[in-house]
Amino acid sequence: MEKILVKADKRPEIGKGSARSLRRQGVLPAVVYGVNESTPIKVESRQLTKLITSGVGEHSLITIALNEGGKNASEHPVLIKDYQMDPVSDELLHVDFIEVSLEKIVNVTIPLVIVKEPAGVKMGGILEHRLREIEIECLPTQIPDKIEVDAGHIEIGHSLHVSDLTSPEGAKIVSDASEVVLSVSAPRVEEEAPAEAEAEAAEPELVKSKGKEEEGEEKSAEEKEK
Repeated sequence: MEKILVKADKRPEIGKGSARSLRRQGVLPAVVYGVNESTPIKVESRQLTKLITSGVGEHSLITIALNEGGKNASEHPVLIKDYQMDPVSDELLHVDFIEVSLEKIVNVTIPLVIVKEPAGVKMGGILEHRLREIEIECLPTQIPDKIEVDAGHIEIGHSLHVSDLTSPEGAKIVSDASEVVLSVSAPRVEEEAPAEAEAEAAEPELVKSKGKEEEGEEKSAEEKEK
């Protein structure tokens, strides 16, 4: 796995006003949460935005190179715990990191990617992709970018479950094994004409039948008058 290095400085300024000022300078306010303390930091906004929007950094191990005023920056292995986006502009506003030990197993979610179209879809079936992320346990250095799902053998009326997936090397899948990842349903058949249409089609016959009866009654009345 390629090392993702993010340079950062300690952030003495706190509060909404200072955060807005940093963002205007292209700098992103963030916090690193350790075991017993939290450290406010500031990082380059463009780099973090690219990592998160690309989907790479959100599930990957990141190394924070923290400049604390000395000659050498201290390195901190972290995972993204949470982040905030502006609902209107989609601008990245803040990131929370959690520091991890490289020797302790972590629980993370990673994306599931379908790499082969199901056979049922090629036959006209409808694909229902129900599960797009999966939960795994592994060491931080063994977090995979994704799990590829070969769904080529799935036919119409069949499903692929978590239990059918192969765990990445060094990782263990902890999501519910009975969860459905994807399924292929039969194509929808057009409905027949509604009953109302049939009733409308039958109505002229009833009127016509009624007309014959009335015609017979009129003839009987004329014969009596004669």
